[in-house]
Amino acid sequence: MGPPADGPPAPARSGPPVLHVRGRVLADAPDAAAGHVEVRDELWVVDGRVTWTRPARLRADAVEVSGWVLPGLVDAHCHVGLGPDGAVDRDTARAQAQADRDAGALLLRDAGSPVDTRWVDAEEDLPRVVRAGRHVARTRRYLRGVAHEVEPDQLPDAVRAQARAGDGWVKLVGDWIDRERGDLAPCWPLAQLRAAVAAAHEEGARVAVHTFSEEALPDLLAAGVDCLEHGTGLDEATVATAAARGTAVTPTLVNVETFPAIAAQGEAKFPRYAAHMRALHARRRATAAMAAEAGVRLLVGTDAGTRLPHGMVAAEVAALAGAGVGPLRALDAAAWGARRYLGHPVLEEGAPADLVVLDADPREDVAALAHPRAVVLRGRVVGGRVAGPVR
Repeated sequence: MGPPADGPPAPARSGPPVLHVRGRVLADAPDAAAGHVEVRDELWVVDGRVTWTRPARLRADAVEVSGWVLPGLVDAHCHVGLGPDGAVDRDTARAQAQADRDAGALLLRDAGSPVDTRWVDAEEDLPRVVRAGRHVARTRRYLRGVAHEVEPDQLPDAVRAQARAGDGWVKLVGDWIDRERGDLAPCWPLAQLRAAVAAAHEEGARVAVHTFSEEALPDLLAAGVDCLEHGTGLDEATVATAAARGTAVTPTLVNVETFPAIAAQGEAKFPRYAAHMRALHARRRATAAMAAEAGVRLLVGTDAGTRLPHGMVAAEVAALAGAGVGPLRALDAAAWGARRYLGHPVLEEGAPADLVVLDADPREDVAALAHPRAVVLRGRVVGGRVAGPVR
């Protein structure tokens, strides 16, 4: 493709260069369940935004990249600023966010962090972050030093405060091990749950809830929570309720792979809990497939930041696809559908140019996500392997 007819390329200037992205642009999947994908041959990036129209004049530093193109991926459950031992320093948090970016995860829902990561918003080379404030947990019923711990009568006020601190989300711990019972147990009575969810919604926030067990789910759904994190206890009845209510689920399958190790650690003191965790692990794939079949909105999330490192979005997509969800539904949970669910655009005219370029069609093999050819954030190539001048 030669230069435009009206003259040579325009001189370079500050700001993101013009990008020409060509190949097969998987712009949107308005109905991924039915296999409908909007495919285009190319897009341009001008001033950091997507356009389908070739610029009248090209800058001298215009760049071209080609391949299979997706919107920037989403990790809808991770924890920037949180490590295995609790809060981490800024350099470590930056490295976490960079690992996600390099994997193509350009939009993160930070599902609870004990530190303030607002500084990330000013960093042009780091992913966009949607925060849920700090976890809200029952006293002594969560990881030490991570959550804001309260008793049931304090729950609505605590949730309201975190709704004001976050970016439209609150993270609630719905169940955890009860040491007297020796097994997982719900953390909150239904009346307080209802009041807490109502408080979040009044503040314009949605509620994401950590839940492993079967027992907690009916009350969480009855209270109107918006998204179930992990959701390993789902069965036919609660899946049907989630589908009917529009409740999303983030299966975090790569995190659920750690359940046998968690069980082994707790078995000596809590054998009932250990057996329960192994049973939840054993049916993890069937649970995710059942939710997908019922039409539940699934989201890709890795739970990176505690036991797991950041940058595992491709592994979670592969785990979902391999669980029977299917490649296109798994991609939707990490791309088009996940972005819309979080209120962010896909690849459309005027949208911020956050995208991933791959060597092969990820609809055929999601393993293509594991090694991006190019990662483009805010219109700049920030990672990947291949980019060159526009021809």
